[in-house]
Amino acid sequence: MSQSANTQPRRVRLYGVPMDLGQNRRGVDMGPSAIRYAGLQPRLEALGWQVRDAGNLSVPVKEAVSADEMSAGYPAYHLSAIATVASQSYHHAAASFQAGETVVFLGGDHSIALGSVAGALSQSDRVGVIWVDAHGDFNSPKTSPSGNIHGMVVRSLMGEGPELLVLGERHLRPDQIVMIGVRDLDAQERVDLRTSGIKVFTMREIDENGIADVMYAALRVLGDVDAIHVSFDMDSLDPSIAPGVGTPVAGGLNYREAHLLMEMLADDHRVRSLDLVEVNPILDISNRTAEIAVGMAASLFGQRIL
Repeated sequence: MSQSANTQPRRVRLYGVPMDLGQNRRGVDMGPSAIRYAGLQPRLEALGWQVRDAGNLSVPVKEAVSADEMSAGYPAYHLSAIATVASQSYHHAAASFQAGETVVFLGGDHSIALGSVAGALSQSDRVGVIWVDAHGDFNSPKTSPSGNIHGMVVRSLMGEGPELLVLGERHLRPDQIVMIGVRDLDAQERVDLRTSGIKVFTMREIDENGIADVMYAALRVLGDVDAIHVSFDMDSLDPSIAPGVGTPVAGGLNYREAHLLMEMLADDHRVRSLDLVEVNPILDISNRTAEIAVGMAASLFGQRIL
């Protein structure tokens, strides 16, 4: 989606999803407000985009919903409430795609991608997903050490999670998703990812080959898809750069690596949807992580150095 070459209408729809139900640290529900405060809308408008902010989806507070839910006998905390919010995201994403809009979901924890990715998939089976995250999010209730649903998202999108979280008729195929920046996996999750068929570029591949080569390879894996959904977890960056996240892991992407990743996706012209997730202002320093998130979005939407 470059500023000078974009075949899609230059209209962006923003949705805030103030979700903190998928993990156990408070504060990430304020992420959409932090990103807005950091100036996302004027930054995109300065790049020539028409931006409409649709406000926040309705998300219950933790104290108002049941936490101790189970799936097939294993914990899946806040399952019903998360499924209800995901259904909202799913329908809003689908409507925005049908209207020819590029859609941005502001999190909130990474469980918001249950609806946004499923909504993208509902439009076509020629959609690819770039999953930028320190974690694989490939657990099931049976394999999850925590029972937190933000670590079960990809598995659920593939149709292998709790039934309430499997939305739409199309499920994500292994050849439709590429993971970038992974460096923290649970024991069984590591085994399952190895046999899943998903292409995973860990931080070691980035260290050895550089982010540019990794991105070229990632786009080759996705092939000739018509549209790309980018799900960008701010904990993919090193905590020294983005401290305001709930599950920081040392050794992440540096500032320029993350921007180059987004710039190369902009040059590809196929990105139609974006998640910006896991910004936690309570854990942040002077809203730094939200400001970095806005910068990432700007690079994805066509900001260039020259």
